[in-house]
Amino acid sequence: MDPKEILFTAHQALDIEISELTGLRNRLNDSFIKSVLTINEVKGKLIVVGIGKSAHVANKIVATLNSTGTPSQFLHAAEAIHGDLGVIQKQDVVLCISYSGNSPEIVNLLPFLKEYSSALIAMTGNVESKLAKAADIVLNTHVDKEACPNKLAPTSSTTVQMALGDALAICLMELKDFKEIDFAKFHPGGSLGKNLTAKVEQFVSNNKPEVTLETSIRDVIISVSGSKHGITVVVENGKIVGVITDGDIRRMLLNQDDISKVKASDIISKNPKTIDKNKLAKEAMQILKEYNIGQLVVTDEEQYYGIIDIHKLLDEGIN
Repeated sequence: MDPKEILFTAHQALDIEISELTGLRNRLNDSFIKSVLTINEVKGKLIVVGIGKSAHVANKIVATLNSTGTPSQFLHAAEAIHGDLGVIQKQDVVLCISYSGNSPEIVNLLPFLKEYSSALIAMTGNVESKLAKAADIVLNTHVDKEACPNKLAPTSSTTVQMALGDALAICLMELKDFKEIDFAKFHPGGSLGKNLTAKVEQFVSNNKPEVTLETSIRDVIISVSGSKHGITVVVENGKIVGVITDGDIRRMLLNQDDISKVKASDIISKNPKTIDKNKLAKEAMQILKEYNIGQLVVTDEEQYYGIIDIHKLLDEGIN
């Protein structure tokens, strides 16, 4: 295949899947609404069942639902019959995904899925299947054409299943009034979670450089160099009176022939930017960006607490 043929094939595959997604959109009806309301009102959790490619789709749907406020659990149809059915409680709702709706593993499970749960929702491409007939609600994921040129590999059908799962999740988010801060609670390790919940205190450096107004230039240089941040904080009587950076030292060296009597008070930069340790880390990043500085002095009830560095925040995904 030449490059043009490769792109043509890719466009064809995407066009087929887009067409099938449009068909899904136009088919959404009261069954979808009933499914959303049933899942939203569940007293227990949503159990999502699948096998084969539908199992992979089910796992993704479960991950999306769990992260957006709908407690869910995946159940593999082949494992269910060998003991895993115990995860289903009477207050749970089951969403069973099978394109054909007649897979032997799924069919064998149907009596138990019905008996053990409060409701059975079918997501199937065959509304006349055994799964569809057993279900309380049927979500039709029929496709006219798979994107696979041999019409064998599940492509359009799994795309439609995945998209329908996303639509369920988004509607449930709206019903629950699920906001960014709620999403962050379930993603404390991710970039979004950190930006919405992480506090300045979590990223304060272990180094806490400090000098007084009377500190000699030699000791100031040692403090700045030892801090690993190119900065030291000038403190008098527990109060922050300024900072000295490596830039301040360079400017002093350019302007002074004799530095033997220079003290911290001679090169101090007063009124440094500060932030309380209990503020959000993203607020610290905003200050650093606004004033184009690399470090920020952290306080605890106006007392010197430490240093926060822009590189540390960037490394942790704070923006």
